[in-house]
Parts: sequence; C-alpha cells; structure tokens
Amino acid sequence: MKRIPFVLTAAVLAFSLSACGTSKQTQPPAQQPATETPAAEKPATETPSTTPSGSYDAATAETMFKNTCAGCHGQTLEGAVGPNLQKIGSQLNKEQILGILEKGKGSMPPGLVKGKDAENIAAWLADKK
Repeated sequence: MKRIPFVLTAAVLAFSLSACGTSKQTQPPAQQPATETPAAEKPATETPSTTPSGSYDAATAETMFKNTCAGCHGQTLEGAVGPNLQKIGSQLNKEQILGILEKGKGSMPPGLVKGKDAENIAAWLADKK
C-alpha cells in the first residue's frame, strides 16, 4: 500500500517532464508550406520586430514556443504545469528570461532551447507586458 503514492507521484512527474519536450524540429510544421515565401508576400507577423527587447522574428518565436514550451506554459502562455507567461515582460527583461532558458528554474530543465532560438524567444517573451 505504501508503494501506490510513490508510483503515482513518479508517474505524474514523468508525465509533467515529458510534456516540456526537447523538440529539435528543423522542418516547418505540416500546416505551413515547405518552400520559403518571398519577403514581399510574407504577413506582417513574420517580419522581424524591432522593439525595446531588440530585433526578433515573432512568427518563429511563437512557433518555437508552441513546439517546445507550450506543453508546460500553455498554447496562449496562460500557464499549465509551468507559470503563466502572458505578462512576463513586465516582470523580467530579455536577459533574465534568456538566463532562465539557459539555466532552467524550479522544475524547468535547462537548455530546452539554445542559441539564436533562445534569444529569439527571450526577446519575444520580454515584449509580453
């Protein structure tokens, strides 16, 4: 009988951590065309944004977030297993968010996104105010 809570806790923990995932997707999602759209035809959301947080590609950041982070933070940043990120930019700046992406925090493991992808997501999240 004492093993049941332990097994249940282990199962919940395993499920929670697997939801964060480490997607290394290099191809566009299935619903998007595989060919590159000429810059003149791209919607405004796919052009790099220059804001106080720096220049970033909002469409790429959102796609990376949904593929890698949404399992814990929700599709609309509303929070699930992880905290709500809808207004995270009013609490943390780009560098602080990048530090969390690189080093992890609480139950969030480090290095789920790296390099330019991490910088892009950090700048995108820093503008969520």
